[in-house]
Order: sequence, then C-alpha cells, then structure tokens
Amino acid sequence: MSETEPLASLPLDPDVDEERLPQTRRVPVYVRPTALAVVFLGGSAGAAAREGITLLFPAAGGMPWAVFAINVSGAFLLGALLETLARRGPDEGRRRLLRLLLGTGVLGGYTTYSSFATDTAGLLAHGAALTGVVYALATVLLGAAATGAGIALAAAVHRRRSGVRS
Repeated sequence: MSETEPLASLPLDPDVDEERLPQTRRVPVYVRPTALAVVFLGGSAGAAAREGITLLFPAAGGMPWAVFAINVSGAFLLGALLETLARRGPDEGRRRLLRLLLGTGVLGGYTTYSSFATDTAGLLAHGAALTGVVYALATVLLGAAATGAGIALAAAVHRRRSGVRS
C-alpha cells in the first residue's frame, strides 16, 4: 500500500460479508448483536465448566493439574472443531455461528491461559522453579500437540465418512 492510498481501501475485517452488504451496512461480525450474544452464552457455559472442574480437582501439592488438563483438552477440542467446520465449507451462516458459539465462546471460556500464567508465576515465585518451567513448557508443547491431534482426528473422521482412503 502506498502512502497516498486511502485507508478506506483496506478490508474492514475478515469476518465482514462485504460482497453481500451495501457499503453503508458493512458491520464486522464482532459487533453484531447476534454474534455477541452467541459468544456470551458460549463463554458463560465454558467458564462455568472450567470453574466446576477446578473446584472438583483443586491443585495437588501446588501443581494445578485441573488447569493443565483444561488447557490441553481445550486445545484438542478447538483443533477438532475448527478442522471439522473448515471441511464443511466457508465460514459463514450456521458454521460461523457454531465457530463463535463453540470455539470463541465455549472453548474460549473453558480454557484459561491467564490462570496458566498466574499458576506458572506462582510456582516460580514460591521456590518451585523447575516445576514452574516444566509446567509452562508441558502446557504449551502438549497443547500444540493436542491441537494437532484434534485436527488429525477430525480429518480422519471426515475421510472415513466421505470414503476417502489415505
């Protein structure tokens, strides 16, 4: 983009249905009332599930196992969800609402990387430096692996349902 090119030529947002709406009605998804309501409802359910799990399984010996399991399982579920939705077509209509409800909402509220950061800092500050470092690395690395596993599982299910052999 040159310095003389107007900013108005930039896309508003990747979630804007620009082709379908007149210029005056192009509103990004993240400010649409329906999208906000769907994310709010999903986030509330996800946060409630997370809180329930952390209350049922408090930290053992200072190690926040519930938060670890929540974040790794959430990464797996998000990978599977997004792969499943991507294989079913463009991110619009019902698929977009499902992504917002389940991905951004439920799994965004369920996973808790802020608690992960706080727990890691607490372990480091209270003399459990090795445990804190292992916890941080294990969460990030196993979370990435879980995401990959979720994607692979959803792809395999898709191939099996569509009769494609790999």
